[in-house]
Amino acid sequence: MQPVNFEEAVEIICSNDSRFQYDAYFFIREALDHTQRIVTKNKEKVRHVSGQELLNGIREYATNQYGPMAQTVLEEWGVKTCEDFGELVFIMVEHSILAKTEKDSREDFKTGYDFYDAFCKPFLPLQKVRKVSRDKTTTLP
Repeated sequence: MQPVNFEEAVEIICSNDSRFQYDAYFFIREALDHTQRIVTKNKEKVRHVSGQELLNGIREYATNQYGPMAQTVLEEWGVKTCEDFGELVFIMVEHSILAKTEKDSREDFKTGYDFYDAFCKPFLPLQKVRKVSRDKTTTLP
């Protein structure tokens, strides 16, 4: 039997589990590639990345790719928390698309970041950031 390629595997996953859109899996794969480039920048060999390293790489990759629309795009794909990133990763592990070590778990993604702080706040004008910091409940125009 021939191994299933990435696109076919994602189609199978999406047909059985509709929590996340097809594009979310491709995004995770691209963000992982981005993260591996960052962590191996001065090294010759690609290495395994931790959940925290991947979360940092995802944040950077998403803001680079989608700018102030990053949170909106991710939410459109069904991704609303860092735990959702972990779920995507482990779904791909379970389908042999990605590999993990014995130390890796879904729990690694629970101590991530707040999506608003990660994907929206960097794009706010400084005076609005100060206002939001003083009063988290403030609605910005």
